[in-house]
Amino acid sequence: MTQALSGKTILLTGASKGIGAATARILLEGGAHLIAHYGSDEAGARRAVDGYPEDRVTLLSANLGDRASTLALWDAALAWRGRIDVLVNNAAVMPFNGAFDGPDEDFEAAWDQSLEVNVRGPARLMRAAVNHFKQAGGGAIVSISSWAAQRGVTNPATIAYGASKAAVRSATQSIARAYARDNIQAYIIAPGVVRTRLSEEFAASQGGEEAVNATLASGEWVTPEEVGNIVAFVASGAARQLSGATLDVNGATYIR
Repeated sequence: MTQALSGKTILLTGASKGIGAATARILLEGGAHLIAHYGSDEAGARRAVDGYPEDRVTLLSANLGDRASTLALWDAALAWRGRIDVLVNNAAVMPFNGAFDGPDEDFEAAWDQSLEVNVRGPARLMRAAVNHFKQAGGGAIVSISSWAAQRGVTNPATIAYGASKAAVRSATQSIARAYARDNIQAYIIAPGVVRTRLSEEFAASQGGEEAVNATLASGEWVTPEEVGNIVAFVASGAARQLSGATLDVNGATYIR
């Protein structure tokens, strides 16, 4: 990969596994200086950035479900190099215990966790990013949503997750519209079934991988690297007029 991201400082949330780990490596390969956030899996985050010099990457832990921890993450990330050029909202949770016919306490917990980690955490970071970008002369936000934000979820026990991803999509679109004249771009990437732990758990709830594959036009899952390559492309600034777009990555299974 060319050094299309050289000179850019990028804050990536959820860098310890799945899409986040693949994206971390791709961003670093592209020349970025990377703040790799993780929740509790420090070992996973270290594996994701292994081999890159310390002056190119720093690891920061934060609980995105906690306001103080999230704001401290932004402050520490900004202090590392004195600026952030791109925020990538990737970290998310997918509770599988939010069924309407389940216990009240499980339903409430699934919604509380989904809204705090998947919506309010990213919203706090996006607010901080927009205010920083306005002073810095511009910047970009990339939000990893899901096709569930457009088409709904397959497993009704994960309705809270789908709703949270729709909320992040809407917030990101609103930022794109409201701050375009401030040279702030915002993009939404909406993957389908990606080869991650969350999707493997989803597949198990749907009868296994073969059952899921039968519903896919290509019969194949999206790779985390493919999503990471799209993140790197929009983060590079090569497609500023794509700002506000939702980029569907699902192998033609869901076409709008």
